[in-house]
Amino acid sequence: MSLFRKKSIDVLLKEAGGKGASLKKSLSAFDLTMLGVGAIIGTGIFVLTGVAAAEHAGPALVISFILSGLACVFAALCYAEFASTVPVSGSAYTYSYAAFGELIAWILGWDLILEYGVASSAVAAGWSGYFQGLLAGFGIELPKALTSAYDPAKGTFIDLPAILIVLLIVLLLTRGVKESARFNAVMVIIKVAVVLLFLAVGAWYVKPDNWTPFMPYGFSGVATGAATVFFAYIGFDAVSTAAEEVRNPQRDMPIGIIASLLICTALYIVVSLVLTGIVPYDQLNVKNPVAFALNYIHQDWVAGFISLGAITGITTVLLVMMYGQTRLFYAISRDGLLPKVFSRVSQQKQVPYVNTWLTGLIVAFFAGVVPLNKLAELTNIGTLFAFITVSIGVLVLRRTQPDLKRAFKTPLVPWVPLLAVAFCGYLVLQLPATTWIGFGSWLIIGLVIYFAYGRRHSTLNGPAEANEKVS
Repeated sequence: MSLFRKKSIDVLLKEAGGKGASLKKSLSAFDLTMLGVGAIIGTGIFVLTGVAAAEHAGPALVISFILSGLACVFAALCYAEFASTVPVSGSAYTYSYAAFGELIAWILGWDLILEYGVASSAVAAGWSGYFQGLLAGFGIELPKALTSAYDPAKGTFIDLPAILIVLLIVLLLTRGVKESARFNAVMVIIKVAVVLLFLAVGAWYVKPDNWTPFMPYGFSGVATGAATVFFAYIGFDAVSTAAEEVRNPQRDMPIGIIASLLICTALYIVVSLVLTGIVPYDQLNVKNPVAFALNYIHQDWVAGFISLGAITGITTVLLVMMYGQTRLFYAISRDGLLPKVFSRVSQQKQVPYVNTWLTGLIVAFFAGVVPLNKLAELTNIGTLFAFITVSIGVLVLRRTQPDLKRAFKTPLVPWVPLLAVAFCGYLVLQLPATTWIGFGSWLIIGLVIYFAYGRRHSTLNGPAEANEKVS
């Protein structure tokens, strides 16, 4: 009953192809890249850029994006090695089961539940804001009580649009992964086109004087800005949760993870330069900075397209994050650490049907009643913790299983994993103490669940051959 009993990679692969209803292998490298771009380009580019520039980084926001991007690139190279070696649902949770053992895997899985679940709720709340703005343009206003999370001082009680979009995404996810990926690809093309439209129009109105002073809050402000906009990058790791549904995971997983991250990093850098070049940074503390910038230069017709692009963009983020959440629940449940209902797969659609609806109801509840800023901070710390663990896991498996077949190898080991740990560790230290307290409380709840349920129901309590002996 060791707390650090491991699953061998052979066992993980055998379980993924086991008997009974399993997930359908239908995704390509293009689908994965679109899922990655769908998850990354959204709330960050359309919502967080303005606040981060106005309150933390100023025009040096571009450096904040580069710092966060570097942390993600180093972590992405580590994810790519694991995803090509262990093409099994569960992302960092599954990788940790092979590298560190059950207790660490559970802690990381519980952490990822926080990341995907809270991120989905935060994104749904952001979607609600843009949607209400679009309705206002047509002269339609919802009752005040139904427009935002519970805040009696403002007269708001529940965010109805956020709840409705979550339930619509659940309906789409239950139709099948290929249908979801096809819908996502169309929406991604629309939102990238809208971002390029903003760049094409906005570039002509850039005033270099707006970039002075470049770093008004000093480097500490840039670092805090990097920790803030890190929320913009979460999602590329959700690509790795699709591993069991990819036709050729050894080749396609690294392509999807790395390509989507590089595309999005380039877009973020250029958008932040144009945005702060159009509008003085101290005027960007708004919920819709990209549309605001176009209104600022009297390009109202383009601002309308931007609002539409923001809604489609945030929709794809929500789709991919909720997809990642359901596949994580599926993997943990299959290992016995959560009730088996989460790994029950529909014979017809080959998706975890009950799991998807349960996830949707939980996300809808938090999106409807919890304020957006609290959700975003908890998401960041959960993601950074996962990135650090996966990067260390690459070093551990390189030492403990040097002869393991790896379709993709992280370059410059140990330096790239160590740089990922250093960058992510630095960013996590920039987060406020209240976020750390919330994260710690979440992990304590997780440990209680593990010792009360998961440890006793783990599939590793079965035949001895399923276990890998730990020294």
